[in-house]
Amino acid sequence: MPVLNRIAEFGPEMAGWRRHLHAHPELGFDCHQTAAFIAERLREIGVDEIHEGIGQTGIVAIVNGQGAGPTIGLRADMDALPIEETTGKPYASTVPGKMHACGHDGHVAMLLGAAKYLAETRRFSGRVALIFQPAEEDGGGGLAMVEDGMMDRFGIGEVYGIHNSPNTEFGHFYTSPGALMAAVDTVWVRLTGKGGHGATPHETVDPIPAAIGMIGALQTVVSRNLNPIQELVISVTQIHAGTASNIIPEGAWFCATVRSFTPEVRELAKRRIHEIVEGHAAAYGVTAEIEYDWGYPPTVNHPEQAAFAAQVAREVSGDAAVFPDAPKEMGAEDFSYMLEARPGAYLFMGTGPGAGLHHSMFDFNDEAAPVGASFFARLVERALPL
Repeated sequence: MPVLNRIAEFGPEMAGWRRHLHAHPELGFDCHQTAAFIAERLREIGVDEIHEGIGQTGIVAIVNGQGAGPTIGLRADMDALPIEETTGKPYASTVPGKMHACGHDGHVAMLLGAAKYLAETRRFSGRVALIFQPAEEDGGGGLAMVEDGMMDRFGIGEVYGIHNSPNTEFGHFYTSPGALMAAVDTVWVRLTGKGGHGATPHETVDPIPAAIGMIGALQTVVSRNLNPIQELVISVTQIHAGTASNIIPEGAWFCATVRSFTPEVRELAKRRIHEIVEGHAAAYGVTAEIEYDWGYPPTVNHPEQAAFAAQVAREVSGDAAVFPDAPKEMGAEDFSYMLEARPGAYLFMGTGPGAGLHHSMFDFNDEAAPVGASFFARLVERALPL
């Protein structure tokens, strides 16, 4: 695999950066120590500009090439997850209840590795904007950085990102033109009835049968309201009610995640969920409060940039290891906001066998960092040739 030789040389340094971040995870926008560590590494690397506090705790660093040209944005997310780590590794999380279970520590290491190579060689024209983003897992840090004027402020013309993919063959890349990942919306339904003794249900208005009826009927949105060739997932992921075996509760609530790819399907799902919940509430005699949260939009690659990124990936991993027309995934990504603001593409990179994403045993494969860094560096040199 033609990892750039210079990047391979400081692979151990990248592993050290990654393991430090792994041991000190931070959540959401609260990435102050993470951002400070990244900024210190960038100063050591010798980038030309470091701009901190973008989108609360995000960083944009600039590396200038040789001569005038456009600006390419490269993005890494840097937040962790609220999971108790069980890997037992020497560099395991030192923060109870928090860990890097999605590989964002590895993403940062890859982008820092690319930064070191690009600042050292500068075999490109124009500029590179290195984007270190907080709050991908929850909070929409990508949107926060875009709304903070990042794209216009730094003249970013195109933007690219990578996510690691455990249990995908090591060094393989996959992406797709158009929609790659879904939009994600979340709905909370809170039901209020009349509580009482379990022995006298006729004196109560039981919210539990109402919740059960609603949850069952929600499955018909996909099976009976949607064109079968379109994609939609509605998964009820939480149900809460009751405190004891002989008490009919006053209230109940449930939560669902809604995944789709088009505005039309997204609107259909919201409308039907409201109709089903409100209709069942009337039928069962309960009141229903619906909170519908519009989440991340679909991650939609721009075809020209997706094809270009796939070609760069072939230079790193070879033709047989790149899949440019991968099927869509129902996961979501707030890199979608950056792709709404500028042309670009998002790719997945295989890191070999291991625990899956968001698992307490997950650990990023440090051998993959030079591959990702080589992809980023080669992309810049191909997009901004001297």
